[in-house]
Amino acid sequence: MTSPKDDDQKGRFAYPELDRVLHERARLGILSCLISHHVKIAFSELRDLCDLTDGNLSRHLKALEEAAIIALEREEKEGVRPTTWIAFTRGGRKRFLDYVEVLDSIVRTSAVAKASRRAAPPVALPGSGVGRVPA
Repeated sequence: MTSPKDDDQKGRFAYPELDRVLHERARLGILSCLISHHVKIAFSELRDLCDLTDGNLSRHLKALEEAAIIALEREEKEGVRPTTWIAFTRGGRKRFLDYVEVLDSIVRTSAVAKASRRAAPPVALPGSGVGRVPA
């Protein structure tokens, strides 16, 4: 049986706002690096800062480009290896900042829970093994 309070809480921790494209660990690193540089960044510098291989970085950049979060620009210079520059699209920057805001709210909620947990004694969950002696 559910109470009205239970209905108000339904899905509270589902976090549909978390963007699957952005939430992958390497992509989060790539986008965090981009946001901290404020402008475009060269492929090789991004690769080194994120500690990724060329192939791995290329794969993640392709996914981010297809989602219109970043734009790639290839600069050709005669006699020199071409440079690929990576930058946020206008909508991509906003999308990432909105995503960071969601993460921040999750961290704040968790910090409040952690602080209140210090004040309350731990609760043993059924089947958690708390209080059992190993066989």
